[in-house]
Amino acid sequence: MIIFMRLDKLLCEMNIGSRSQVKELIKKGFVCVDDTVVKKPETHVDENIVTITCQGKVYRYAPYVYYMMNKPSGVITATYDEKERTVLDVLRGELLKYGGLAGIPLKDISPVGRLDKDTVGLLLLTNNGNLSHNLLSPKNHVSKKYFVKTDGPISDEMVLALENGIMIGYEEKTLPAVIEDKNQDQCTITITEGKYHQIKRMFHAVGRNVIYLKRLSMGTLVLDQRLLEGQIRELTKEEVDALCLRT
Repeated sequence: MIIFMRLDKLLCEMNIGSRSQVKELIKKGFVCVDDTVVKKPETHVDENIVTITCQGKVYRYAPYVYYMMNKPSGVITATYDEKERTVLDVLRGELLKYGGLAGIPLKDISPVGRLDKDTVGLLLLTNNGNLSHNLLSPKNHVSKKYFVKTDGPISDEMVLALENGIMIGYEEKTLPAVIEDKNQDQCTITITEGKYHQIKRMFHAVGRNVIYLKRLSMGTLVLDQRLLEGQIRELTKEEVDALCLRT
């Protein structure tokens, strides 16, 4: 038997208001389901097909949302922090610029993986827990590509060491990396792991400090170069499908 969702619960999940607020909206006749006014909060609806109109604004329920962010420096990869600005704060601010937060399940969205506070570039934010798990699972070896700038020239010997895998701690050796586009003190590096501060530790192990780090891609997802630092956009259907197919 198919069990549909209560109307008041659906509006809450769509971030239209608290349970008490949406109940009041429904009872006052401000909510339509497929162009029909519904005044009973307990009414069950098929959330996957109905169109909700609340106070003149139209909403369609989407169980999962996906946002690409060009993460700015100085922001921590977390959903909440009492002192520091987080990527969720950035996301919330950007969404407010483009139509507001209603209809978006903001409380369920989290970043996929972690970028250091001073690292910029591609960050995926979603409420699809299964996709997040698959992208981050060590057994899947999802590739992550970064642009790196160091405090000195990168020699061929350093490249060879990084590409062979290198010790970055006691009994902690990295898998082989791929180094491309080497030019003096900068290059791109692709890894298939997610160890703590991994790239900074890898370059430190060959005698270089990373002074700038930007993530360019994760799996099939490539940073949109049109996004300035701090900007976001929704993923296209093709990008979502490719990510889900990859994992």
